Amino acid sequence: MKRGRLLGQLSPARQLDVIAEGLPVLLKSADDLLKAADELDAHPRASAILVGHATEELAKLLVLIDIVRCPPNIRGGLVGTMFKWFYEHLPRLIYAEAQDWRPTTIDQLQEYVDNSRKTHGLEGLVGEHILPNWTLFSRESRLYADIVTYEDGEPTWNEPSEAATALWDQRPSIWHVAKALNDVGAITRPGLDILSEVWGRVEFSGSIDCYSTGRGLSQTMLERLHSANLISEHAQKEQLRWLYNSWQVPMYRIDFKPIQVSLEELKAAREAALWADVGYGYGGY
Repeated sequence: MKRGRLLGQLSPARQLDVIAEGLPVLLKSADDLLKAADELDAHPRASAILVGHATEELAKLLVLIDIVRCPPNIRGGLVGTMFKWFYEHLPRLIYAEAQDWRPTTIDQLQEYVDNSRKTHGLEGLVGEHILPNWTLFSRESRLYADIVTYEDGEPTWNEPSEAATALWDQRPSIWHVAKALNDVGAITRPGLDILSEVWGRVEFSGSIDCYSTGRGLSQTMLERLHSANLISEHAQKEQLRWLYNSWQVPMYRIDFKPIQVSLEELKAAREAALWADVGYGYGGY
């Protein structure tokens, strides 16, 4: 297991061969988990765990798609890093969150990711609560009963919540994106050639306009898929909005490494928030 980095040693064509074999496997894995979650109305925690697992499988699918969308001249140097994300929980969870983000540039997309990859943060009206990374903590606290500590260092038990986190009869955005890519034929082997040729023309970095560039490439991709008769009879017109409006632009240049935040930094930020709240420096008393 966990041998995906070997793709970096393969030729570009063979890379696409292997990815094309894996994408339907990941989509089926996610679908099986979501269907099982649908049957667990009386067990909301178990249902949420299955949905969370399915979401991470779909994130792995989109990481592979982003490898395909890399310009060929830089793909080889990024495969190893992207498979690191493929195997780690936080990057996968951020990938899923990112399908609902609307950055204007790649630099802004990085800022959004930065907010989600900090190891700790402040919550509350004036930052009175110091919490671990909420994305990871939500996953771990749902899965495991374990001893946790608060700011005072006192140990206490985390009891996994039985509360449902959402209405799971509504599929998450990442599922709609993956399903749309499947139904328009993008994850077939010929479809991956089209993705690579169309998206590989542009390197997504810096101040490039995410909306107009991404939308234009999506349209070109769909036209090419249609001309190649790859769009499935199951494809629906409404799925276009998921590809145009939700499918995130390629994130191969984004840094997903956790940002370490010290307790001293958090306490200083909390004190600053408190003074700002009472008006210190703004004519307050």
